[in-house]
Amino acid sequence: MLKVGADAPVFAATSTKGPVDLKDYLGKQNIVLIFYPGDDTPVCTKQLCAVQDNYASIEQADTVVFGVNPGELDKKQSFAERFGYRFPLIVDADESIRSAYGVGKILGLFFQQRIVYIIGKDRKIMYAKKGNPPVSELLSVIATRS
Repeated sequence: MLKVGADAPVFAATSTKGPVDLKDYLGKQNIVLIFYPGDDTPVCTKQLCAVQDNYASIEQADTVVFGVNPGELDKKQSFAERFGYRFPLIVDADESIRSAYGVGKILGLFFQQRIVYIIGKDRKIMYAKKGNPPVSELLSVIATRS
């Protein structure tokens, strides 16, 4: 897991909203990266729906959100459409993004860990936490460090 203060690794990938290049956002907006184990699983759905439910507040905080896991684009697209996610779900097919961000594997190396990062406008990691932190905590971090 990357430490607070580390430089955010740059990546480009396919997503449910088309190509995503992190360089387009670094230094311009805060970025929330949610590494989640699986599409359409109970805890992941709950976590991403909580983000969706608070997305207007996240946007008002000049912040973008990306969900990341190695799942297939078709499954991600169906998952995102079913729940109306306004933020992209990124396909990390070769797991290079997971690796660059120090996200480990769990359950017999089948799933990746659940980790949330916030990248500040200074391009540095300003928050790193395993698990499913409440969106209010993420917004609080963004508000106090922006």
